[in-house]
Amino acid sequence: MGYTVEMRRRAQAELGDWDDFIARAANSEGASIAQAREYLDTGRERIERAFRAGAHVDVLVGARSMLVDAVLASAWRALADSSNACLVAVGGYGRGELLPHSDIDLLILYRQDTLDSVGPALERFLTHLWDIGLEVGHSVRSPTECAEQAESDITIMTNLMESRALAGDSALFAAMRAATSVEHIWPSAAFFKAKIEEQQARHARYDETAYKLEPNTKESPGGLRDIQTIAWVAKRQFAAQTLDGLVDYGFLSDREFTELKRGQAFLWRVRFALHTLTDRPEDRLLFDHQIQIAQMLGYEDEKNNLAVEQFMQRYYRNIKALTALNDILLQLFSEAILHFGDDERARSINERFQSRHGFIEVTADDVFVNHPSALLEIFYLMQTRPRLTGIRAHTLRLMRRDRHLIDKTFRTSIHCRRLFTEILRQRSGVTRALRRMNRYGILGRYLPNFGKIIGRMQYDLFHTLTVDEHTLFVIRNLRRLVLPRFQHELPFASELMQSLNKPQILYIAGLMHDIAKGRGGDHSELGAVDARKFCADHGISSDDTELVCWLVRQHLLMSMTAQRRDINDVQVVNEFAREVGNRERLDRLFLLTVCDIRATNPNLWNSWKESLLVDLYTSTRRALERGLDDPLNEAELVAETRSAAAAMLTRTRVNTPRFKAVWERFEPDYFLRHSPEEIARQTRAIATHDGDGPLVSVAEISDQGSTLFVYTRDRNYLFGVATGVLAQLGLSILDARINTTNDDYTLDTYVICESDGHPIKDAYRRREIEDTVRAAIANPEVESIDVTRRASRRSRYFNVPTQIYFSETPERACTIMEVVTADRPGLLSLIGDTFYRFGILLETAKIATIGERAEDVFFITDREHTPIRDRETRSRLRETLTNELDKNGP
Repeated sequence: MGYTVEMRRRAQAELGDWDDFIARAANSEGASIAQAREYLDTGRERIERAFRAGAHVDVLVGARSMLVDAVLASAWRALADSSNACLVAVGGYGRGELLPHSDIDLLILYRQDTLDSVGPALERFLTHLWDIGLEVGHSVRSPTECAEQAESDITIMTNLMESRALAGDSALFAAMRAATSVEHIWPSAAFFKAKIEEQQARHARYDETAYKLEPNTKESPGGLRDIQTIAWVAKRQFAAQTLDGLVDYGFLSDREFTELKRGQAFLWRVRFALHTLTDRPEDRLLFDHQIQIAQMLGYEDEKNNLAVEQFMQRYYRNIKALTALNDILLQLFSEAILHFGDDERARSINERFQSRHGFIEVTADDVFVNHPSALLEIFYLMQTRPRLTGIRAHTLRLMRRDRHLIDKTFRTSIHCRRLFTEILRQRSGVTRALRRMNRYGILGRYLPNFGKIIGRMQYDLFHTLTVDEHTLFVIRNLRRLVLPRFQHELPFASELMQSLNKPQILYIAGLMHDIAKGRGGDHSELGAVDARKFCADHGISSDDTELVCWLVRQHLLMSMTAQRRDINDVQVVNEFAREVGNRERLDRLFLLTVCDIRATNPNLWNSWKESLLVDLYTSTRRALERGLDDPLNEAELVAETRSAAAAMLTRTRVNTPRFKAVWERFEPDYFLRHSPEEIARQTRAIATHDGDGPLVSVAEISDQGSTLFVYTRDRNYLFGVATGVLAQLGLSILDARINTTNDDYTLDTYVICESDGHPIKDAYRRREIEDTVRAAIANPEVESIDVTRRASRRSRYFNVPTQIYFSETPERACTIMEVVTADRPGLLSLIGDTFYRFGILLETAKIATIGERAEDVFFITDREHTPIRDRETRSRLRETLTNELDKNGP
């Protein structure tokens, strides 16, 4: 998208006689408070109209600064003009860069020992600014005090570097600049080191990535603060007052300067839109604003590509380019400032590359021109030489200049293909190599389809990273499973990964699994086509190629089975085993699934999800070991579970008659749906329960997390009340299993966690949950719970209409009801209440929250424990639930 000549003409027209307007404002020292306010309001309105008309943002940022300059100068002359004081703009305002709600930071300099005499006038001046609605941040210091405070605070030093005198005694301003000059405090080397540490700490606060759902346009990596860091160092070291001064000093090429200014202008435009939209100094691209800002900036929906997704992809690609420029410039500064005069000899690596100060560099400026494959070779060399910590800035610049050489001839080169394959085969540095290749624009050119997903986001709450960043996180997660130092994170998966041959097969599958996102159609099928071509081009054997393609095609199979189906049903396990076919596929699919889920949304990964996948893996592995012609038998599994639970009970001195008396009251399904550890704990509690009121207990089950079980005489609205209480307590329900006895008792088991995904560790919190649930279900008059907790801020900005589907499974005498709707606190309680009104019994619920969407599966029957086959009943249930859920949406 772009702005037309006509739009630009209209934008200039909106500013009108701006110079005359500013002159009038500057010469209005006798103006009343109302008149001063009018100048500010009129100027702000003109600037906003010009922005919406498409005016160049550089003009608007400067215009806003000019407006504030004029009003301040007028007020200063009228109220505070003195030969003993000087009004100074600092920080962003000092640079002359003001967006609608940018901070207006002022420094008032006074001559030593004159504060008492000038103080009253300064107070009148600052009060006037408040009265006219100009919110400023200010400090009052002498030049000497400025130097003293700047010496101990890098932030103050930075603000003073960007100062300019607005009014008053310019000699005071000159004295301050002299006192804080590089000759007196903060020599350039110390200043540079401090700014690098500051940037590293800031990037760490954002997890070293700006590719999250709600980036900060100012503070995230690649944001405006990174550009400012470059400018600050340039000013301190080279006295370059503007970024174009870096061109004169040879630190930026004309092309790079244009790219840097274009990137800055884009971020300014986005930030300008944020300030205008929110009417406050908002720098975060929150979900609340992304759609509206995309519209403000002229983006329109396209097939398979929403306007907001186009806008955010442009945003992410912009910061990616700025991050690369930041790398180059700060490294050049490092060489000029920290290694100036250091003539360390280059150490030869081969005829194309050498190293200096631990950084790799080309031996000549035409290396990539004469040997294009060196654009891949450099990453391979860094993998095989751990002492190399980075790429020299000049070489990075040459890579950016010559990366266009990665063309069809390059991609079909056997040598280049072999280099890329070797990068994936290395024992270390695979993730780092791929990240660097992506950061510097090499990976997307070598794999054009990967280039299409760079910066691509999916406008939902489930996918927390752009597709390319997610893909690289999947590979990172796979790599961590190989390395013993990370074994404590996922011991089971790590042991499995370390037993595999050819781990690069998984890396290729990880690289390809989402490569077709955004093309329309099934991205798994389309990705498998890309994977087949990649394998054919890179000499992967036919057997390994089939495995890679199968993994890409089926990369969602295991997560969908574990989270959406009843994996305690032996028929489900046998069906999954037939789909997988063999142990090698199972091992690799399990590992890819774990790493994919953790890279999609790390906040949604927990011990319960891990236990689901491990249980499905273990059951399927057993089924495969038995042979597909000898499927798992339900009776065998029940007998094994009972035997394991009995051994646990016996060890804790619960005698056999007592626990068998409890078990006789339960159907075999109970022993399929619960682990032996759960059964032993629940049986022990029931056997010793005095029978007076409900039994409610929260405990940690190994490998599952926090589990609540409720044992009580069955009562109306039990599921709705229990889940409503849990929702009101701020808990998330991950799983629900309902078991009834033959003497009218029910044993309901819920896997729960705090709303942030953490297990319930605190003993007081456990007692609070137990007492609150017990009190609610013990009171027969409580038929519903009014859940007053609201949905998260993010989820309220998504429209997820309710969809309900029914199906049956011939192996189980029940109906499967799938509900897709907007997630919100109390959702299960609403559904449970509706079930009761329709006379529906719930056997099991599979709870899945996919960002802003709840995708829950309920296994239900009528009161006679038979499937609900009547079409009219299903239709009424669907209509009632849909109306209820959409009416009570987040």
